[in-house]
Amino acid sequence: MTVFWQFIDLKMVFSALHDGGGGSAKDLPLVKVVATGGTIANTPSGRLHAREVAEAIPELKKIARLDVEEIVRLGSHSITIKNWLILARRINEILKKEREVKGVVVTHGSNTLEETAYFLNLTVKSERPVVLTAAQRRFTTMSSDSPKNFLQAVRVAANEEAKGKGALVVTNDLINAAREVTKTISSRLETYSSKDIGVLGYVDNDQITFYRAPLKKHTTESPFDVSNFKSLPRVDIVYTYVDADEVLIESAVEKGKAEGLVIAGFSSGSPTPAMDAALKRIVANGFPVVLSQRGGMGRVRINRNRSHLISADNLTPQKARILLMLALTKTKDIRELQRIFQEY
Repeated sequence: MTVFWQFIDLKMVFSALHDGGGGSAKDLPLVKVVATGGTIANTPSGRLHAREVAEAIPELKKIARLDVEEIVRLGSHSITIKNWLILARRINEILKKEREVKGVVVTHGSNTLEETAYFLNLTVKSERPVVLTAAQRRFTTMSSDSPKNFLQAVRVAANEEAKGKGALVVTNDLINAAREVTKTISSRLETYSSKDIGVLGYVDNDQITFYRAPLKKHTTESPFDVSNFKSLPRVDIVYTYVDADEVLIESAVEKGKAEGLVIAGFSSGSPTPAMDAALKRIVANGFPVVLSQRGGMGRVRINRNRSHLISADNLTPQKARILLMLALTKTKDIRELQRIFQEY
């Protein structure tokens, strides 16, 4: 049975996917697909070009004209900040110069999708949708979510209601905002969740429904321009655990090249006393430190008893790191950095 699967015509396999649409091809919206690799394009014999994936999903031809290009072909654990900068520049170039493009789909690996999405949420300068998608199961394997997620991402990118909502993550029939979404399960299809904030909407076979829009600033309201950057300020994350001391903090600051730190505090939003004492010392020298929490849900509020630390609000440590890296290209003033974390 496992051998038999390899010989099934992919067009037969995926023709079972249904979607509305029709009309001549020239009347269909133009959607740009910018590929980076990941499981969504992976097969047991290797990773495909995104164009090959798109060609194997015949329903795509009913909903959009696709222009596919590949930036890199990597598993998402190998994505770098340099890749982010290239990706953001290319998407901005597309949306500035190619006015006919209705939206952009980014195919990506699942492990760092949420981080790439939030980075693009802060650095893309257009109201047109940028929709990221991924898969938990390889493209040609049994019960793969790859073709359906690809199809749904294109549908959302071509949808007029997706405009102005920042970068979106579309998988498993759900539309999540880049700022809130997190991968929560290692291998199950329902891995992406916005937890206590909730989804933006749903992708059904016959319609796309939005229920809300993100209120935090993004895209056209974001001040972060990375068009001329070759790198970003280094920010490290230090995890809090029972009896954690100052060693990792001091190592990052004194022996490393960190220009800022994010502390993944306890779920209540606090480090250990030993960590806090070390943080007070480095903050006194003008070193910025953001306090997030390791629990995954809820907020770290501004605390007058820890005024030396910048509150991450409800950003996860990995997303707080992204915002701090970008914010440090603008300022190192603690009050101004706190304002940025409250707005973005």
